[in-house]
Amino acid sequence: MQAAVTVTPARVPELLLGLATVRPVFLWGAPGIGKSSLVREFAESLGLECVSLLGTQLAPEDLIGVPQIRDGRSVFCPPASIARDEPYCLFLDELNAATPDVQKAFYSLILDRRIGDYELPKGSVVIGAGNRATDNALARPLASALVNRLTHVHLTASPKDWLVWAANNGIHPWIADHLTDRPDHLWSKPPKTEEPFSTPRSWHMLSDALHSFGRDLDEDTLKVLAHGTLTPAHATAFCGYVKIVRSRFGIDAVVKGEARWPHRPEDRDLLYYLAESFRGRLVKELPASKEHMSAAGRQIAYRAKSLLVQLAEISVEVAQTVIAPDADGNPVLPSWFLVEAARDMPRLVEARR
Repeated sequence: MQAAVTVTPARVPELLLGLATVRPVFLWGAPGIGKSSLVREFAESLGLECVSLLGTQLAPEDLIGVPQIRDGRSVFCPPASIARDEPYCLFLDELNAATPDVQKAFYSLILDRRIGDYELPKGSVVIGAGNRATDNALARPLASALVNRLTHVHLTASPKDWLVWAANNGIHPWIADHLTDRPDHLWSKPPKTEEPFSTPRSWHMLSDALHSFGRDLDEDTLKVLAHGTLTPAHATAFCGYVKIVRSRFGIDAVVKGEARWPHRPEDRDLLYYLAESFRGRLVKELPASKEHMSAAGRQIAYRAKSLLVQLAEISVEVAQTVIAPDADGNPVLPSWFLVEAARDMPRLVEARR
């Protein structure tokens, strides 16, 4: 299902309070974005127990129940996990990963709040959640009859919301500080290959690992942890950031001439991180037009080209990332600076071709 309108996690409790209390709701979102946590927290805010049913682990009889003979007639008895006397939150996790027969078994429960003779207690809420087919996750199309029984809310990752949550949930300070600087690293699109990718959940996993290893965490172990949980590029950037934190080695020192670009092969992750920071600095400080440029602007441009030359002497590939266009092929740095960089360092342009 495609999202026409998306909401951030901060909006979800308010929407669920108005929607889920009167009609069943389905939360759509990428893996690891926090759908399950949001539902559990919402149920807790209402004082309701959250009962989770995982669509991939259900069979139709797990909902309808098994027949028993009463007074010479068969009666279906729903399972105790569903048939409760007190109101509760029924969370249908990975509903769209369930088989068609299981999805069909949910029809009356979702629309009529009933399974056989059992009816959900008044005050209960029904919330479903699932990944999208575009997320390369296990997902089946929802039947139109089921789609029409639900109000659909599409969730998107929000670095701002997540960092507020992180501040109150013990997320490791390295991660909170890094994502404050690089909020675009919070989430990445699930890859088509079998490899880790960055999500709020994977950053939380990495935080738990960092806390577990504590101060004795060595550089090699950090690389294993980061590359085992994050998108490769994000893992490299995070390891570079940690090196900066530990060594007090930052882009300010390089720009001011107080330190050189790291040149050891084992510091390549740090070099990439500093190059990204340098690129961000140039985006902010270089004027869009060379006309009427101040003396300070000319000094910044001169120093930037000098640093690019030094960086290219260590690695043309890393230097090229500084002047590279964005994901859509649009220039990030001012065109006049790119022209001068190409004139002074033609091998950077050649590397891009």
